[in-house]
Amino acid sequence: MMTLRRRYVVDRSLYSEDSFAQNHSKLYRQRKTTLDHIKQYLTCDSERAKKTALSLLPVVGWMRNYRIKEWLLGDIVSGVSTGLVAIMQGLAFSLLASLPPSYGLYTAFFPVLTYFFLGTSQHISVGSFPVLSLMVGAVVTRLVPQNGTAANITAFDGLNMEDRRVLVASSVTFLMGIFQLAMGVLQVGFIVVYLSDTLVSGFTTAAAVHIVVSQLKFVLGLEVAGITGPLADVVRVLLLQTLKDIFIQITSTNICDLVTSIVIMVVVFIVKEINDRYKAKLPVPVPIEVIMTIIACGVSYAFNFEERFGVEIVGRMVSGYQSPIAPNVEVFQESAVEAFPIAIVGFAVAFSVAKVYSIKHDYTIDGNQELIAFGVSNIFGASFRSFAASTALSRTAIQESSGGKTQIAGLISAMMAMIVTLALGFLLEPLPRSVLGALVIVNLKGMLMQVRDIPYLWRRDKPDLVVWLVTFVASIFLGLDLGLAVGLGVELLTVVFRTQFPRCSVLVNITGTDLYRDRKDYLSTQELRGLKIFRIPSPIYFANIEFFRDKLVEAVGFNPLRVLRKRNKALRKMKKLLKTNKLDITENGLKHLFHQTTEESEDESNMKELDQPTDFKDLPVQINWNAELPANIRVPRVDIHSLILDFAAVSFLDVSAIKALKTTVKEFLRVDVDVYIASCDVYILEKLHSCMFFDDEIQTSMFFPTLHDAMLYVLETDKHLRSESHTLSNTRM
Repeated sequence: MMTLRRRYVVDRSLYSEDSFAQNHSKLYRQRKTTLDHIKQYLTCDSERAKKTALSLLPVVGWMRNYRIKEWLLGDIVSGVSTGLVAIMQGLAFSLLASLPPSYGLYTAFFPVLTYFFLGTSQHISVGSFPVLSLMVGAVVTRLVPQNGTAANITAFDGLNMEDRRVLVASSVTFLMGIFQLAMGVLQVGFIVVYLSDTLVSGFTTAAAVHIVVSQLKFVLGLEVAGITGPLADVVRVLLLQTLKDIFIQITSTNICDLVTSIVIMVVVFIVKEINDRYKAKLPVPVPIEVIMTIIACGVSYAFNFEERFGVEIVGRMVSGYQSPIAPNVEVFQESAVEAFPIAIVGFAVAFSVAKVYSIKHDYTIDGNQELIAFGVSNIFGASFRSFAASTALSRTAIQESSGGKTQIAGLISAMMAMIVTLALGFLLEPLPRSVLGALVIVNLKGMLMQVRDIPYLWRRDKPDLVVWLVTFVASIFLGLDLGLAVGLGVELLTVVFRTQFPRCSVLVNITGTDLYRDRKDYLSTQELRGLKIFRIPSPIYFANIEFFRDKLVEAVGFNPLRVLRKRNKALRKMKKLLKTNKLDITENGLKHLFHQTTEESEDESNMKELDQPTDFKDLPVQINWNAELPANIRVPRVDIHSLILDFAAVSFLDVSAIKALKTTVKEFLRVDVDVYIASCDVYILEKLHSCMFFDDEIQTSMFFPTLHDAMLYVLETDKHLRSESHTLSNTRM
């Protein structure tokens, strides 16, 4: 099928930047100074106060537009469905945090209340997230190990192990909330852009591996000792030590736990697949976790799994809510290094999930307000003994797919958790912990399946593949906090690498058009003799300026500084020969009268003179540097007369790059190569002016608004190209 090609013709004058500025007056805007921005930020009036209040309480905005008849029923159904899943996940993920299961119900309740008022996402389900739970659990087991001496913290005096662990988990969560709130107040929500999807994918996949290993002891019903030490050491050693202990004790596996876990995982996996495949036909997803939990509770109670088979059960559930507790400053000091990456990961995951649904349902979310919302939610929840809260994609998908339109669904899910905590918690006491471990593992399917990104990235983007693999491996073997830092460092290095070593190219004209492409990629092209067009597709700054110079020298085929020095040496030698009458002037130029030549020694004191423009004032004839020179003097040939630099993709230049660019341009001009710069951004031009880039040698007239303008100007000014470029010069613009 042939593509319809539409033609266009633009008839205009040829412009340089100077002539364009003369013919088209520019509107000059007065830019605000830093002081102006500070004054504007601190200025307050009634309108701004109202806007700020609404931004801090997004609930006011969407509640005014709430459609009760259309949305309320969907929010109720969604809230009930999500609440049941949130309860089960809260119980299961509390094991990752090394806390009694009942505290997972607190995380499903308290953070949701504050997010309802402060959050900008209308669809995410706030609560526990397995990666955060694992990171908090690593701090808990480090400070309060299962077997060993607890950390030397004054507040631990008189507390049993459970209370100590709750104090550590709530204090870490409180500090995490402080970090998030501070970042929100300081308006640094943009920090999440540095965590790419590739990095988050590799990190969460590694975290999923850690989580699976940590749950094997529950699935197999084995006793695995805790590990003490820094978070990185805990997570790394826990992975290896747990696997070692499991293989040593594999013959002691509790068959009842193993069979129960396998049945739970198989059934939940199958039903979840059915939910995904038929989600368009199902009014609400089948709450299989809840169903299997109820069945497991009933079977465990009826057959007395705890006594008959030695199965470890949930045990005593805390009934009701306890009084608030204050965080411990000593725990802050011990866990500050771990709390910060927990805060970053929690926000990054929540924001990425929220962004997916905001795009789908066409509303905006505010990263800074999300930081404030999660910061306050974690501070509030930690005061009531909950642990780190974020969101989970699976739980959010249920809330959205089952009809949830606003955070009223989240509020109802919190009410479900409250009902279980206040009245129904005792029914969960016979539940085997292996069931919770199985639910944790089966809910990691999405994160574990991210390994499928590897072949995709191998085919599409190998630097991103490096980021994924390094983040994954570092998170596995160095721990989650160091793994995240290493992954972020490698990710930033890939950005630097892409800009430091861009794919420079020599452009040629596509015959019969005003388009220019890489000469290696097309057949029907026109490359004019003595003219080079060089393109660098990246910013030019201190790190890549030498690469730019090297590639430019490679493209033109000579080093202009070396040529200039050779020419000045040759001139110096010819002047010396003329003074001693060893060089004669003939009709054909200069002639050497004596065949013997002497090599001139290198005088370092005169090296600066060699870098200056060639001076012909003492020579009676003009020298053609590409012709044969007398006295066996050899100077590298220069086969081009014009060089065009395409700056269309250059977004900025720093001071180092400007200095180096100025030097490079002068070197070409001094060897009789005219340099032109095309498609330079107007702000870069302004910076060149402010940095004193222009002088007697470098003029503003060498800048052109488009590459084709520069090319046509070269054709007009160079008589040698006019005959061979008839097609190009007749290209209409």
